[in-house]
Amino acid sequence: MAPREYIIHPSEYDLDRVIADIHEIRRWNRQRFEMEQLTAIVHEDQSRGLCVGYKDTTADEFWVRGHFPGVPLMPGVVMCEAAAQLSSYYTQRYNLLDAEVIGFGGLEEVRFREPVRPGDRLVIAVERIRVRPRAMIVCRFQGIVRDNIVVDGVIKGVPLPIGVLEPADRAAAT
Repeated sequence: MAPREYIIHPSEYDLDRVIADIHEIRRWNRQRFEMEQLTAIVHEDQSRGLCVGYKDTTADEFWVRGHFPGVPLMPGVVMCEAAAQLSSYYTQRYNLLDAEVIGFGGLEEVRFREPVRPGDRLVIAVERIRVRPRAMIVCRFQGIVRDNIVVDGVIKGVPLPIGVLEPADRAAAT
């Protein structure tokens, strides 16, 4: 089972000191609409390979109505997506993979420890473990709600060729 120690202690960052809002996040990440799973970035430390951001969950999230009716819980896959987006933001902002787009490369040792509900602020921390330029980034991640680790694991990001993301008819025309 993954350790329960913080990647970065909550006393080391200030959730009220936003260094990148949704507009800045959009400069680096391509997700939009329902798939945007970050609200803000509050801490970056290049020397330690750390980044901290959060997702404010609301009653209007796409998953609330059906997961589960009357007892809405944030799906684990959405928590992992939020961690992937934070890792991607950090990777792109500092050009760690020299890639136009970063995609999900895999997950390891993921543990869901407590539920996340509408109204919770899911604080996410990622820590760079290793980078192979133009090949892969590997990060540890944690999700925290009210100082409790609710999810943790290891996430991998890989470069995606931009052509993979273009509609087939548009890619064929170029």
